Amino acid sequence: MSRPIQFNNHPFRFLLYLEWVLLGLSASVVIISPPSTRFPVQFPELTIISLIIFGFMGLRLPTSNNVAKVIYTALEVLLILIAGYSGGKIARLFPFFYLILVTRSCLIFKLPGRLTITLLSFILFLFTLRERLPPHRLPPAAQERFRFFSFVFTVLFALGLVFVLLLMNAVLSERESRDKLASANEKLRQYALQIENQATLEERNRIAREIHDSLGHSLTALNLQLETALKLSKSDIPRAMTFLATAKELGSKALQDVRQSVSTMRTQALQEKSLANSVGILAADFQHSTGVLVNCQIDLKDPVPIEMNTPIYRIIQESMTNISKYAQASTVNLELISDTDSIQLIIEDNGRGFNIEQNTTGFGLQSMRDRTLALNGEFNIISARNAGCKIKVAIPLNR
Repeated sequence: MSRPIQFNNHPFRFLLYLEWVLLGLSASVVIISPPSTRFPVQFPELTIISLIIFGFMGLRLPTSNNVAKVIYTALEVLLILIAGYSGGKIARLFPFFYLILVTRSCLIFKLPGRLTITLLSFILFLFTLRERLPPHRLPPAAQERFRFFSFVFTVLFALGLVFVLLLMNAVLSERESRDKLASANEKLRQYALQIENQATLEERNRIAREIHDSLGHSLTALNLQLETALKLSKSDIPRAMTFLATAKELGSKALQDVRQSVSTMRTQALQEKSLANSVGILAADFQHSTGVLVNCQIDLKDPVPIEMNTPIYRIIQESMTNISKYAQASTVNLELISDTDSIQLIIEDNGRGFNIEQNTTGFGLQSMRDRTLALNGEFNIISARNAGCKIKVAIPLNR
């Protein structure tokens, strides 16, 4: 034990009750003991008052500072000495009250203080025993017998002090460990609640991104097909029907995306395809549905880690969605390459661009940025009005 247990009152009530029982028996012996010429009771009232004060001191143990602890312990020693020297023959029992002193010191001090009080108790016991030595007029045999019993009594008392010290250290250590465990369990419970709330929030954000990226992309393409079909409905019905058929397919895909989102998006966006093939299909579908020319350059040296496939795909998909909705571009250059250290993604269009200081807080751009940062990557946008837009993503492979 390196530090005392924290408490306001006595932490072990059974020890306090045992102290009171011992002090009560001692006070009773002082009252009912017959007079003795060898060890007369000089001031029985003073002895009883000292025992009462000593007993009530156990109700409140000092915890504030070392000065209060030292004063408290000094007052205990003084009361024991007063009761011992004014109690007559009952003083033979008072050395055992040093056990109470050691017990309380274990509740007050750290280990060095406990050892000091234990040593002080033994020294005071030796002084008390010395005062009770018989006169030298006793026969040599009686003196020898008295010395032997005094030696045995001293050894037993020393062992008792050590036993009490070790026992209290063990009890306090167990109590402190239990308190630490309870505190750790409470902290663990709080952490579990925080993790649960954080996980719930992240899952909501993930589902929101999935709905926005997948369903939003499909609905945007569907809207473009319907607008084109509406324009051709009066002049070119066969082509309008073709766009309507494509819109129906997109509607079916959007419905499928809704079902996937409701089921927490447990199916993979790539559906067991490689990233290169999935990006190629996405670019071809985008060019077919919007008429925007897509120049793809895909050069992935090694298979991309599986945890990166879906985020990269979603970033490209969201970029295509934004281009079809806002850019009014005619050409898109898509570059996806990798080396031994990183993956580089560049998506550039020749559209009308935008002011990056005013238009970078949308959910789509934030979703792309969040996905990149989640992979410890860098996300940059270069754009200006009537100057197109360029998105650069760099993701390290050795994270």
